[in-house]
Amino acid sequence: MNKVDLASLRRDYSGKELTRASVDRDPFVQFGIWLDEALRSEITDANAMTLATVDTDCRPSARIVLLKGFDERGFVFYTNYESRKASNLAANSNACLSFFWPQIHRQVIVYGFTQKTSREESENYFKSRPYDSQIGAWASNQSSVIESRSPLEEKFAELREKYPKDAPLPPFWGGFRVTPTQFEFWQGRESRLHDRLVYSLAEDRWTIERLSP
Repeated sequence: MNKVDLASLRRDYSGKELTRASVDRDPFVQFGIWLDEALRSEITDANAMTLATVDTDCRPSARIVLLKGFDERGFVFYTNYESRKASNLAANSNACLSFFWPQIHRQVIVYGFTQKTSREESENYFKSRPYDSQIGAWASNQSSVIESRSPLEEKFAELREKYPKDAPLPPFWGGFRVTPTQFEFWQGRESRLHDRLVYSLAEDRWTIERLSP
């Protein structure tokens, strides 16, 4: 086993200044600005986000999912409703999202609660997916234990025969929307004196505070 001196791994941060005066009063607008800058920087999978949930025993679980839409209502991703993440959210709708864009020294953390998207919204997105991704959604009993990859591939082939063109939306598949109650914007700065601004929702109004790094 290679021994890497993890304690010696360091990098310098030299991002732009982040102040109350430099950000938009609306956190959704500010997120859109940063996401656009991440996309223009050609960051691979700039829409990738860590989704953290907890199960009925309060054990945390985290995984990477892809942001597929956002507006003033919240952040949308899609999944199998029988998956571990969906089971967790059914028991506890609270969730946390984290976006990390190291190339531009930025991170955004979003805290909020979740609810399923409408069937119509899920269907519209599902129709936009590549054909093989549609079939894959049908083939996978997500998060279940399987002995090998072979049964999965066999089921995939069977479903391609059953649905030679577009596949319909599975009844067990759809979207979740995370409705934020708090945003934290992190900008890496020199000497580890990073800038952190937190937006908190209280009585339908967003307040902005600075946090110590």
